[in-house]
Amino acid sequence: MTVVAEIICVGTELLLGDIVNTNAQFLSRELAELGITVLHQHVVGDNPARLEALVREAAARSDLLVLSGGLGPTADDLTKETVAAAFGDTLHFDEEEWGKIQAFFARTHRRPTENNRKQAMVPTRGSKIPNAHGTAPGAWFRDEAGRMAVLMPGVPREMKAMWAEQVRPRLEAHQNCTIHSMTLRVLGGESSIASKVAPLFESDNPTAAIYCKTGESEIRVTARAATRAEAEAACRARVEEFRAILGPCAYDVDVPGLAHTVVRVLREQGLQAATAESCTGGLVAQQLTGVPGASEVFGYGFVTYASAAKTRLLGVPAELIERCNVVSGPVAAAMARGALQASGAELSVALTGLAGPGGALPGKPVGTVYLAGGDARTGQVHLMRLDLGGYADRDNIRTRAALYALDLLRRMALGLPLEFGLTLEPGQPVPEL
Repeated sequence: MTVVAEIICVGTELLLGDIVNTNAQFLSRELAELGITVLHQHVVGDNPARLEALVREAAARSDLLVLSGGLGPTADDLTKETVAAAFGDTLHFDEEEWGKIQAFFARTHRRPTENNRKQAMVPTRGSKIPNAHGTAPGAWFRDEAGRMAVLMPGVPREMKAMWAEQVRPRLEAHQNCTIHSMTLRVLGGESSIASKVAPLFESDNPTAAIYCKTGESEIRVTARAATRAEAEAACRARVEEFRAILGPCAYDVDVPGLAHTVVRVLREQGLQAATAESCTGGLVAQQLTGVPGASEVFGYGFVTYASAAKTRLLGVPAELIERCNVVSGPVAAAMARGALQASGAELSVALTGLAGPGGALPGKPVGTVYLAGGDARTGQVHLMRLDLGGYADRDNIRTRAALYALDLLRRMALGLPLEFGLTLEPGQPVPEL
């Protein structure tokens, strides 16, 4: 039987927009991974009457309520009291929890105040949820109809730890099957991807859902089976179906992002990479060096924002810049070759372009970016013109350009064909594009 859940995040600061509600996003994805259907999300201020009305309404239509926030020591932290009343339970003072709270304060050379005793109040019929990362224990309520409410702290770090250590294992134990999920990362927009693989989203088991990111999408595949091995096998089989249709644009599974894949591929291929960046200002290098172990495959990153820097650091002829313009295919190719020579790396990527909002040139509107990749093994240069002006946002243009550069590194390292653009042999003239 499908379990239906609702997420309730408590806190006036969330309603006012003072704090971004990341807890709801986290909990939605975690519940989906467990095969639990989330039909409603709510944000409610620190008001007992409104919270109680919402809890009663939600409990009347759902099997599980997952709440975060309102477990602190102040007078307006009333989530436990309110939910206890709605679920026909009471609270009592727990000496063991009070001892833990005192010990927590002692470790940080502080002393608890009298209002911290409020945090040691725990359910009488329900159960407490230990908090190894803060002072507020969580709570688990269950009414006579079998409906459940889980209460966790609002601090994201504490909530995520309590979820992983205490709540998720308990919910998994309630399931009569094993749930497993895999996330396939795919370059490209949600609509274009979904149109290619639409039939694969129609299955009930495994299920598949697509989530849009900047310049790419995630496809999360979730399978239910009697054993973990069976669920994992079903996920892998469905992911391979997606990859067979989507081709090289489906770049990896269960990774934080493309930079992690690039570092892994470079390491496996025994290759070094270098970057030469103008309009992206070091964004590609930043993403690569954000991956643990990147120093094994990445040693040089050149940020040559000024034309003189391109000449001095990368050896791009000043005459070439003058003749073709700094935003051009020939200059991007020269930057890529210069990065190879200066670094000694086998692969390089170079970007030069117009991130905006001003600076448009004849035939080159804002969002025009030239991306070149150099391969010292073959002497080839790969050249692409990116037309990103439709996104009309400087950060968006830069982020997408960096993503294309990382993908070009991946394709060169693996010997995959370009999605578009040209491959130039040694000595072949570089066109403007």
